[in-house]
Amino acid sequence: MGALGDFGAFGFWMFIAAVVVAGVWSDARKRESQQETLRRLVDSGQKIDAALVDKIVDAGGGKTNPAQDLKTGGIIVMFVAPGLTLLGWFLSKFNESVLDVMLGVSALVGLVGVGLYVAGKMSESKGSEDRF
Repeated sequence: MGALGDFGAFGFWMFIAAVVVAGVWSDARKRESQQETLRRLVDSGQKIDAALVDKIVDAGGGKTNPAQDLKTGGIIVMFVAPGLTLLGWFLSKFNESVLDVMLGVSALVGLVGVGLYVAGKMSESKGSEDRF
């Protein structure tokens, strides 16, 4: 692989790192904002009860549905798999062995998507606490 391929791989991993860092930073900012709101309420002498704390956390997107998140992620990843196959087909015009590699990558990504979707379905069913 030439220097161009090395830069492509480096760029890909830098993009993944940037997405992860941005997600962590965003979550930290949300928690910081929620804590600041609660701190101002305490400083102003307001009475804080559990219902108010829940309301503030809910407003900041604190409650999530992990089963729905897993299923959504699984569907997105499953739709990426055919795109990778198509990319391999286009790249095979330059190097014939690329299609075989991309078919394997596509199968792996597709199976990860199916796994995420199945995990979401399993976690939404009753008694999932005992299963995991």
